[in-house]
Amino acid sequence: MDRLVRLSAPAWLHAEVARRLGEKLQAILLQPDQWLDWAGWLGGGHAVVAERYPLAQRFVFEPTPALASRSEQQWQATLPTASAEPARSASGALKALLGRLKAPLPTVQPPSPVFHAFNRKPEGWPEDGVGLVWANMALHAETDVPALLRAWHRALKTDGFVMCSGLGPDTARELKAVYQHMAWGLPTIDFIDMHDLGDAFVKAGFADPVMDMERITLTWPDAPTMLAECRQWGGNVAVGRFAGCRTPRWRARLLEALQSGLMRPDGRLGLTLELVYGHAVKPLPRVPVSGETRVSLGDMKRIIGQGKPKG
Repeated sequence: MDRLVRLSAPAWLHAEVARRLGEKLQAILLQPDQWLDWAGWLGGGHAVVAERYPLAQRFVFEPTPALASRSEQQWQATLPTASAEPARSASGALKALLGRLKAPLPTVQPPSPVFHAFNRKPEGWPEDGVGLVWANMALHAETDVPALLRAWHRALKTDGFVMCSGLGPDTARELKAVYQHMAWGLPTIDFIDMHDLGDAFVKAGFADPVMDMERITLTWPDAPTMLAECRQWGGNVAVGRFAGCRTPRWRARLLEALQSGLMRPDGRLGLTLELVYGHAVKPLPRVPVSGETRVSLGDMKRIIGQGKPKG
């Protein structure tokens, strides 16, 4: 995680996936007042969501305090800074005067984001939860996807929705073939299939899951350049991966194997990436029917609120 904190900016790949995930927001009519940016620093999708919901309150969850601080630094860097007003020409001064005669349009700014990195509700967290959980390129960063989905479910209010993305099982299939040929084991985790993700959403209590997938191919001029960029995408959370430091001799063998095993006809090295997208809604709590039924106070409020007439 400390390595990710030192990045000057999130990886371009995450920003590109965020753009593609953001295009799917255009078909959603829900307008959340608050949203949770899950692992927002590496996800790189703040601007995408802010453009769609400019007045919504943003909460940012990061897995470590250091990443939460890095997220806040990134946001601070985007704020406009005061600058000296340049001298105007006579025509410029006249235009400014005419501009001041016009009634200014009122502007409303969203609240400042709240950054946190702990398993507790941050300051200002809405009692019923947020309307949107946005988790770009987060699925493959967790070893326990069902637990991850349950955490998102708890963070959402009733009728809130989640938008997520991550790497699918066809990712780095060429790299897996190289490792298999060299008898090195698997270089990555078993990325979740979109159909399994849909089933996991339902088991976690979500409704109407919609899954989507696409494949893209990335190319590089050589193996060192490829490895340097892949390190910016995050960390390998595979259980049982090699825990120690590799030797320079092993790295030389790796570079040689990648150079020969990933070479394309155009002379560049190529890797396939499978991108998996997920969307689901948190429905009204279901009350089980039995001889004795117990309902939490929060669920009862939601059920009663759902039945109130609108208008």
